[in-house]
Amino acid sequence: MDRTERLLDLVALFLDAREPISWAELREHFPADYMGTSDDAAERKFERDKAELLELGFPLTYIQGDDERKDGYVVDRDAYYLPEVDLTKEELAVLYAAGSAALTSGVFPGRDDLSHALRKIGFFAGHALPTPRVRMELGTEQDGPLLAAHLEQLWEACASHKWVQMSYVSPKRPEAVERKVDPYGLALRRGMWTLVGYCHLRQGVRTFHVHRIRSLKANTARPRSPDFEVPAAFSIDDHVASYPWQHRFHERVDVRLRLTGELLSRGPALFPGASVAPAEDGEGVMVDLSVTFLDGLLRFCMQLGPACRVEAPDDARQRVKEMAERILEKHAAPEGVAA
Repeated sequence: MDRTERLLDLVALFLDAREPISWAELREHFPADYMGTSDDAAERKFERDKAELLELGFPLTYIQGDDERKDGYVVDRDAYYLPEVDLTKEELAVLYAAGSAALTSGVFPGRDDLSHALRKIGFFAGHALPTPRVRMELGTEQDGPLLAAHLEQLWEACASHKWVQMSYVSPKRPEAVERKVDPYGLALRRGMWTLVGYCHLRQGVRTFHVHRIRSLKANTARPRSPDFEVPAAFSIDDHVASYPWQHRFHERVDVRLRLTGELLSRGPALFPGASVAPAEDGEGVMVDLSVTFLDGLLRFCMQLGPACRVEAPDDARQRVKEMAERILEKHAAPEGVAA
């Protein structure tokens, strides 16, 4: 029997079983594979099959029997089956719309898996979900089949933990540089895809704009063995800014804001990850956050209007005042012209 066919039959056998399956029973079910050779050869063959199943994520274990059940191999069904996702039709529609938007972009990794998932969503919704009319403008640098192909390769490399060799053009220099990178993850922000990973050339975690990759090749040696492990403390948010004040332009500084009026309850939504607590004087709430681009935060605060005030540090308050004065100067009426 072909090995792939045998592995599939093993999976079906274990999933259908209601009690542990002994080694003797396995040999009876697969006489051509586990009984046609010596006992040692048959056991080694099954051990290889078992290792393959475990590597594929099939939770097969051997248990010692007791008065209620016999010795044998069993599947941890709680680990194998995913819990049921009970979503409302509205939630399914939003999920379907988001997935469709990603496919419409033309440059989204895991397209085949995403298409398969969308078909499942449409099936389980119980009725045909409308395909949303979506327009996504990612910019000329983000278009083209090369970017889509690179995203797919990086998606696979991230999932399998295989290093990649790439020719990369940095914004700071026109010539391409060869980089060997352990890809930790991908992030899409404002239409731009970013790869985050360990750069062997720079000996540290670096970010790379995917559209600047000129050529890319993943390591194909030992495809079932990972080349690296992602550090447990790694967070992609630490390397790809989600908000203007997270750009790493300056040294980190702690800022305190006061929210009042209509912004009173919006602190956690406006400033994710910040500490939000009622002000001691009873006027609104205080928001404490750490920023690496102060002007980015201050511009955002000014957009929120007078219900958002900078409380500390003093240089941040002075900076807001200067920014406001420049705005007033630009919009001031010329001399001799009535305002």
